[in-house]
Amino acid sequence: MEDARDRTRLDVWLDIACLYKTRSEAQTACRGGKVEVNGQSVKPHRLLKPGDEVVITRARDKLQTVVVVGFAARHVARAEARALYEDRTPPPMPAEIEARHLERLFRQSNPRPTRAPGRRDQRTLRRLKGMT
Repeated sequence: MEDARDRTRLDVWLDIACLYKTRSEAQTACRGGKVEVNGQSVKPHRLLKPGDEVVITRARDKLQTVVVVGFAARHVARAEARALYEDRTPPPMPAEIEARHLERLFRQSNPRPTRAPGRRDQRTLRRLKGMT
């Protein structure tokens, strides 16, 4: 017979394991189909057990694969939280690393505006876009 400490809700575990910042964020990801357990899309209330494989879809369709190793009753430090799972995510390909580097350089060379466009700027933008 399994002990209650050997199982916990998926959304709680994702939060405690520091894979999401908050439990609410983890619930939203589960409901949105961004989290799979053992190959199946699951809801936040799904009970996890040791050995379950959790696949998380991150930004730009990157997949993070982790295997549940343990549980914690409450939040622990991030370094200790890493002991709750085994990360099986493959390392990034050289092309991905280069793309990230180029994206970072692009963002640095094109800083965001410091203020919202004023009335004159809005008119100029509309003319440029051919809206007027």
